[in-house]
Amino acid sequence: MTYHRKIHLLAILLLVFIFPSIEAHNGRFTVKLIPRNSSQVLFNRITAQTPVSVHHYDYLMELSIGTPPVKTYAQVDTGSDLIWLQCIPCTNCYKQLNPMFDPQSSSTYSNIAYGSESCSKLYSTSCSPDQNNCNYTYSYEDDSITEGVLAQETLTLTSTTGKPVALKGVIFGCGHNNNGVFNDKEMGIIGLGRGPLSLVSQIGSSFGGKMFSQCLVPFHTNPSITSPMSFGKGSEVLGNGVVSTPLVSKNTHQAFYFVTLLGISVEDINLPFNDGSSLEPITKGNMVIDSGTPTTLLPEDFYHRLVEEVRNKVALDPIPIDPTLGYQLCYRTPTNLKGTTLTAHFEGADVLLTPTQIFIPVQDGIFCFAFTSTFSNEYGIYGNHAQSNYLIGFDLEKQLVSFKATDCTNLQDAPSINGVLPNVLSAPMYLLLLPLLLIILQN
Repeated sequence: MTYHRKIHLLAILLLVFIFPSIEAHNGRFTVKLIPRNSSQVLFNRITAQTPVSVHHYDYLMELSIGTPPVKTYAQVDTGSDLIWLQCIPCTNCYKQLNPMFDPQSSSTYSNIAYGSESCSKLYSTSCSPDQNNCNYTYSYEDDSITEGVLAQETLTLTSTTGKPVALKGVIFGCGHNNNGVFNDKEMGIIGLGRGPLSLVSQIGSSFGGKMFSQCLVPFHTNPSITSPMSFGKGSEVLGNGVVSTPLVSKNTHQAFYFVTLLGISVEDINLPFNDGSSLEPITKGNMVIDSGTPTTLLPEDFYHRLVEEVRNKVALDPIPIDPTLGYQLCYRTPTNLKGTTLTAHFEGADVLLTPTQIFIPVQDGIFCFAFTSTFSNEYGIYGNHAQSNYLIGFDLEKQLVSFKATDCTNLQDAPSINGVLPNVLSAPMYLLLLPLLLIILQN
């Protein structure tokens, strides 16, 4: 065998066997969300993982932006479709612990032009008068707001295998005016909604499909325990015990994951979403699954019927109305309440909720009902507390949301969260490859 043929064959073997050990595109990758209430976890992490966290009852993702990369943390939010981070210059911004991203210091940053296809994918954009940039304004239902320039940049996530996943040309909002219900540990938001500019929509074609799954650890879990989130083909929620409900599309709020909630059972008592005396059919898409909202919000009538039935089932006396607790149904108990269960009856999927998902520990020895009322007649919100300890899959290809009861705290070191092994070269494969390489080199 000639020298050149040896080199060619070695190159092919390297491509076939070695390169899959690098985090591959066109397949699933998993990152970790870290508890936001832990400064130790957030800012002194030794392990190379992308985390989501629980602080003020939401979850954060660790990522790096730009070239050279700048580490930052952002809240993950299935209820929005924009990725944005605070950027220099920041004329009217909230304080953050990590340094702000300076686009002028990155060699891979570029602004999006007004009138371009990318600019048209986001509502409420305008043209900057001097540079033809795509300016944006994006607001949230809690009156939080971000304003800035749409741009393209490289985002780098670290997978649970320890390998970086570089996402080039990601469209994001470089926020120069950001205000609202934010704190210094979150430097922006990772929109995971159904819109075209969400992270899952932008990277879906590179990883085998627009789909992702999450397994959120319950609030007040040990801060060192993170929540796995997987993207792409292979992130589907499969196996025994999986139930699925169809997504509902609406012309308004196109980023939202609308599903249909038929009712909720308190143990053996079924409460329909609509008042039993109502002859009106249940509206399709009456609930939004939102990882950025802690509590579950229900229409007033439904909420009050649910609270009354929970009172009837819980053997303890509730704490008298206390403004410091937000007028919630609360109980004084050293540990979470035992026995009481709810079942959320989604269309085609019954999801059992245990006390861990029903009551929030708000103070030492005080647990409050993790549901509240909303004045909205349009839809309710299925919050992230109810989503904890469930492996939940969002499949934009099949238009389904799937649920599987899971102890999310035990998925920390698993190579996969749905039984699909990571795309790496195994030890037996090395043993098979080594003799072949020796033969090639000797001939």
